[in-house]
Amino acid sequence: MLTDPISDYLTRIRNANKAGHKVVDIPASNLKKQITKILFDQGYILSYKFEDDKVQGNIKIALKYDKFTKEPVIKKLQRVSKPGLRKYVGSDELPRVLNGLGVAIVSTSHGVMTSKQAKHENVGGEVLCYVY
Repeated sequence: MLTDPISDYLTRIRNANKAGHKVVDIPASNLKKQITKILFDQGYILSYKFEDDKVQGNIKIALKYDKFTKEPVIKKLQRVSKPGLRKYVGSDELPRVLNGLGVAIVSTSHGVMTSKQAKHENVGGEVLCYVY
């Protein structure tokens, strides 16, 4: 049993990036699907596919690398809010990652979104992770 499935999700992507894999398989959940959609919309992954099994399902993520240097596009995935210490922020305290070059993923009452979208909609929530 996993105590923190989001950390497991981020670690699987991080490890696949370091190993140079093209595709990574991750057990699915609704929250992980929403985070995957955000990573795709922000240009951090090439593509994704949701596979439905009988029980849980699977997410296949195609990782993105630089054409010339073969370096992964995702430099760092950092978990912010943990099960032992949750990090909640208001709409006026939403974080900026690398002066706006990175993305903070926030779980709000309006769904999972980036901190820029949350600031635009004037909602706060739990800061899940930073991606840059």
